[in-house]
Amino acid sequence: MTPDTAYASVRRAEDEWAVLDVLTEAFMNDPVVRWLFPSAGDRGRLQRHYYRPLLAHPAAEAYLAGDREGAAVWLTLAAGERASGAFEPGAFGESGPRLRALGEALEPRHPREPHLYLPCVGVLGGRRGAGLGSALLRHRLRRADADGLPAYLEAGSERSRALYLRHGFEEHGEPVRVPGGPTLWPMWRQPTQEKEMS
Repeated sequence: MTPDTAYASVRRAEDEWAVLDVLTEAFMNDPVVRWLFPSAGDRGRLQRHYYRPLLAHPAAEAYLAGDREGAAVWLTLAAGERASGAFEPGAFGESGPRLRALGEALEPRHPREPHLYLPCVGVLGGRRGAGLGSALLRHRLRRADADGLPAYLEAGSERSRALYLRHGFEEHGEPVRVPGGPTLWPMWRQPTQEKEMS
């Protein structure tokens, strides 16, 4: 699949279950997800429980790419609006304190101005490197540029950080190190009509 073909295959997701399936499988072995939900037997169920409030957020937009091989969830947040208000860490059992610690570490860094927030974008393991992640990014960032809207995310790995750098994101301060847990890189992208995204 060429980058142009991948871009053409991005569409608004009507099927919440398809998005949950892709994100759950795509992040099953992600370092942040493995830290949040260390029990492999419960990880899939807890991930779905984690992603559902994102999809239910009034500002959520979900997209699928390829043959349900990639998915992204974006939130258009107003000034001071929070993305995580619907989460109830107590509903996650032993993972609740880790979710709380992650939220407390990231919340002070989250921008307060209006912006487009990308809480998650994932591609199934066998399709990584085929351009689907880039297609999902380009698809929504082009509209953000047209609307003059900046974008924010937290990269959870060096590989994803490198991908976001290629799409015009820059580091937004120092990395966030969760005590006893992962390192995340807050990243910010100003809207532009001039950047060529590859």
